[in-house]
Amino acid sequence: MTKIAFFSILGKPLIFWLGLITFFLLIITAIIGLNKKRIKGFYRIHKGFAVTTVIFALIHGILSVSVYLF
Repeated sequence: MTKIAFFSILGKPLIFWLGLITFFLLIITAIIGLNKKRIKGFYRIHKGFAVTTVIFALIHGILSVSVYLF
């Protein structure tokens, strides 16, 4: 798992990129939530982004913890 977490992409480890993507997904999900009256299909889009954010956060968290455990 440590090799996966520290796999280099553009000079940075995978765990860094997953964290960055998770952060941006969280910001986008919040923006969609704040603009619910302006967005058609709000619930479907917001829920999709929320689920995607949780999946990325879980993968990021598992890889982060695995660095210290293994």
